[in-house]
Amino acid sequence: MGSWSFLSDHRRVLLFLTRTPGMELDDIAAHLGVTERNAHAIVADLTAAGYVSYYNDRHRDRYQIVAHEPLPEPMSREKTFREVLALFTGTGFPPAQGEQR
Repeated sequence: MGSWSFLSDHRRVLLFLTRTPGMELDDIAAHLGVTERNAHAIVADLTAAGYVSYYNDRHRDRYQIVAHEPLPEPMSREKTFREVLALFTGTGFPPAQGEQR
């Protein structure tokens, strides 16, 4: 039987960044066990969708979660990304600036 994962690599990146914000691409790749090129593609997808943002600390880009975005699935739009991450991680997120809980 081939190997498979319960969570997609995209979701694994999100969970990793939830637990350890401010990570660099090489850290993400090493944690997932994928190439930096693959990690870059995943992070680019998540950034384009608005779930990840990045900042430059003068040396390298670092990535973090943007938890206040709604989910893309039509059946789940009443839930925010923050609420789903809390289910997976058992943590809460402070509300974004101007957002109410």
